Amino acid sequence: MAVKTVDYIYGLYNDEEILLDAVRTANAEHLEIGEVYSPFPVHGLDPLLGLEESRLHIAGFVYGGLGTLTAFLGMTWIFTKDWPIIFGGKPYWSVPAFIPITFELTVLFAAIGMVVSFYIVCGLGPGVKEKTLDDRITDDKFCIAFNKSEVNIDAVNAFFKNTGAEEVNSKSL
Repeated sequence: MAVKTVDYIYGLYNDEEILLDAVRTANAEHLEIGEVYSPFPVHGLDPLLGLEESRLHIAGFVYGGLGTLTAFLGMTWIFTKDWPIIFGGKPYWSVPAFIPITFELTVLFAAIGMVVSFYIVCGLGPGVKEKTLDDRITDDKFCIAFNKSEVNIDAVNAFFKNTGAEEVNSKSL
Protein backbone atom coordinates (compact mmCIF):
# COMPACT_ATOMS: atom_id res chain seq x y z
CA MET A 1 0.00 0.00 0.00
CA ALA A 2 1.54 3.30 -1.09
CA VAL A 3 1.64 6.15 1.37
CA LYS A 4 -0.09 9.22 0.00
CA THR A 5 1.82 12.44 0.52
CA VAL A 6 0.12 15.80 0.80
CA ASP A 7 1.81 19.10 -0.06
CA TYR A 8 1.09 21.83 2.49
CA ILE A 9 1.74 25.53 2.58
CA TYR A 10 1.66 26.85 6.12
CA GLY A 11 2.12 30.03 8.06
CA LEU A 12 3.45 30.38 11.61
CA TYR A 13 2.00 32.85 14.10
CA ASN A 14 3.32 34.04 17.46
CA ASP A 15 0.05 34.63 19.31
CA GLU A 16 -3.26 32.81 19.64
CA GLU A 17 -5.28 36.01 19.18
CA ILE A 18 -3.58 36.65 15.84
CA LEU A 19 -4.29 33.00 14.94
CA LEU A 20 -7.99 33.40 15.77
CA ASP A 21 -8.19 36.58 13.67
CA ALA A 22 -6.43 34.78 10.79
CA VAL A 23 -8.91 31.86 10.95
CA ARG A 24 -11.81 34.34 10.91
CA THR A 25 -10.25 36.03 7.86
CA ALA A 26 -9.76 32.66 6.11
CA ASN A 27 -13.42 31.81 6.75
CA ALA A 28 -14.51 35.20 5.41
CA GLU A 29 -12.38 34.71 2.28
CA HIS A 30 -13.72 31.14 1.87
CA LEU A 31 -10.25 29.59 2.01
CA GLU A 32 -10.25 25.84 2.72
CA ILE A 33 -8.12 25.43 5.87
CA GLY A 34 -6.39 22.04 5.91
CA GLU A 35 -5.18 22.00 9.52
CA VAL A 36 -4.59 24.33 12.44
CA TYR A 37 -1.89 23.44 14.96
CA SER A 38 -1.24 25.00 18.35
CA PRO A 39 0.94 24.08 21.33
CA PHE A 40 -2.05 24.31 23.68
CA PRO A 41 -5.85 24.44 23.38
CA VAL A 42 -7.07 27.80 22.08
CA HIS A 43 -10.44 28.90 23.45
CA GLY A 44 -12.91 29.64 20.65
CA LEU A 45 -10.97 27.90 17.87
CA ASP A 46 -13.24 24.84 17.57
CA PRO A 47 -16.39 26.76 16.55
CA LEU A 48 -14.41 28.79 14.01
CA LEU A 49 -13.17 25.58 12.40
CA GLY A 50 -16.61 23.95 12.56
CA LEU A 51 -15.44 21.14 14.84
CA GLU A 52 -17.90 19.21 16.97
CA GLU A 53 -17.50 18.58 20.68
CA SER A 54 -15.32 15.60 21.53
CA ARG A 55 -17.04 12.40 22.62
CA LEU A 56 -14.09 11.34 24.78
CA HIS A 57 -16.04 12.20 27.94
CA ILE A 58 -18.68 9.61 27.00
CA ALA A 59 -15.97 6.98 26.70
CA GLY A 60 -14.62 8.13 30.09
CA PHE A 61 -18.04 7.62 31.66
CA VAL A 62 -18.30 4.13 30.17
CA TYR A 63 -14.79 3.21 31.37
CA GLY A 64 -15.56 4.60 34.83
CA GLY A 65 -18.80 2.60 34.96
CA LEU A 66 -16.88 -0.52 33.98
CA GLY A 67 -14.41 0.17 36.81
CA THR A 68 -17.26 0.64 39.29
CA LEU A 69 -18.90 -2.63 38.25
CA THR A 70 -15.60 -4.49 38.33
CA ALA A 71 -14.80 -3.28 41.85
CA PHE A 72 -18.26 -3.74 43.28
CA LEU A 73 -18.95 -7.13 41.72
CA GLY A 74 -15.42 -8.35 42.47
CA MET A 75 -15.64 -7.42 46.15
CA THR A 76 -19.15 -8.84 46.37
CA TRP A 77 -17.94 -12.20 45.05
CA ILE A 78 -14.77 -12.20 47.18
CA PHE A 79 -16.44 -11.31 50.47
CA THR A 80 -19.64 -13.36 50.07
CA LYS A 81 -18.58 -16.48 48.13
CA ASP A 82 -14.82 -16.85 47.90
CA TRP A 83 -13.63 -15.78 51.34
CA PRO A 84 -16.59 -15.01 53.64
CA ILE A 85 -15.03 -13.79 56.88
CA ILE A 86 -16.72 -11.53 59.39
CA PHE A 87 -14.12 -9.00 60.53
CA GLY A 88 -14.63 -5.95 62.65
CA GLY A 89 -18.25 -6.89 63.28
CA LYS A 90 -19.18 -6.12 59.67
CA PRO A 91 -21.49 -8.36 57.67
CA TYR A 92 -20.22 -10.30 54.65
CA TRP A 93 -21.69 -7.81 52.21
CA SER A 94 -20.81 -4.38 53.61
CA VAL A 95 -21.37 -1.74 50.95
CA PRO A 96 -19.82 1.17 52.94
CA ALA A 97 -16.59 -0.80 53.20
CA PHE A 98 -16.56 -1.22 49.40
CA ILE A 99 -16.75 2.51 48.61
CA PRO A 100 -13.01 3.45 48.76
CA ILE A 101 -11.89 0.60 46.50
CA THR A 102 -14.84 1.14 44.16
CA PHE A 103 -13.93 4.82 43.83
CA GLU A 104 -10.26 4.04 43.13
CA LEU A 105 -11.04 1.47 40.43
CA THR A 106 -13.56 3.84 38.84
CA VAL A 107 -10.89 6.53 38.49
CA LEU A 108 -8.23 4.03 37.38
CA PHE A 109 -10.38 2.44 34.64
CA ALA A 110 -11.57 5.85 33.39
CA ALA A 111 -8.04 7.27 33.24
CA ILE A 112 -6.43 4.29 31.54
CA GLY A 113 -9.35 3.80 29.16
CA MET A 114 -9.37 7.44 28.09
CA VAL A 115 -5.62 7.50 27.48
CA VAL A 116 -5.78 4.34 25.37
CA SER A 117 -8.82 5.68 23.45
CA PHE A 118 -7.11 9.02 22.84
CA TYR A 119 -3.97 7.30 21.55
CA ILE A 120 -5.97 5.06 19.22
CA VAL A 121 -8.09 7.91 17.84
CA CYS A 122 -5.06 10.14 17.27
CA GLY A 123 -2.93 7.36 15.78
CA LEU A 124 -0.35 7.61 18.54
CA GLY A 125 1.46 4.92 20.43
CA PRO A 126 4.80 3.21 20.78
CA GLY A 127 6.83 3.11 17.59
CA VAL A 128 4.67 5.59 15.66
CA LYS A 129 6.66 8.26 13.86
CA GLU A 130 4.48 11.35 13.89
CA LYS A 131 4.88 13.69 10.96
CA THR A 132 4.98 17.38 11.87
CA LEU A 133 5.12 20.43 9.65
CA ASP A 134 7.43 22.32 11.99
CA ASP A 135 8.94 21.34 15.34
CA ARG A 136 8.13 24.75 16.82
CA ILE A 137 4.39 24.02 16.57
CA THR A 138 4.72 21.81 19.66
CA ASP A 139 6.57 24.53 21.56
CA ASP A 140 5.56 28.13 20.98
CA LYS A 141 4.18 28.70 17.46
CA PHE A 142 0.67 28.53 16.01
CA CYS A 143 0.12 27.28 12.49
CA ILE A 144 -2.48 27.37 9.75
CA ALA A 145 -1.85 24.88 6.95
CA PHE A 146 -3.48 24.69 3.54
CA ASN A 147 -3.41 21.77 1.12
CA LYS A 148 -1.67 23.14 -1.97
CA SER A 149 -3.86 21.17 -4.36
CA GLU A 150 -7.06 22.69 -2.94
CA VAL A 151 -6.19 26.41 -2.86
CA ASN A 152 -4.83 29.21 -5.01
CA ILE A 153 -1.20 29.64 -3.87
CA ASP A 154 -1.14 33.38 -4.65
CA ALA A 155 -4.32 33.94 -2.61
CA VAL A 156 -2.87 31.96 0.31
CA ASN A 157 0.41 33.89 0.22
CA ALA A 158 -1.54 37.17 0.23
CA PHE A 159 -3.66 35.82 3.11
CA PHE A 160 -0.55 35.03 5.19
CA LYS A 161 0.94 38.45 4.46
CA ASN A 162 -2.29 40.25 5.42
CA THR A 163 -2.88 38.26 8.61
CA GLY A 164 0.58 38.75 10.10
CA ALA A 165 2.16 35.34 9.64
CA GLU A 166 5.75 35.39 10.90
CA GLU A 167 6.89 32.76 8.39
CA VAL A 168 5.42 31.00 5.37
CA ASN A 169 6.81 27.59 4.39
CA SER A 170 5.94 24.54 2.30
CA LYS A 171 6.32 20.88 3.20
CA SER A 172 5.14 17.48 2.00
CA LEU A 173 3.86 14.97 4.53
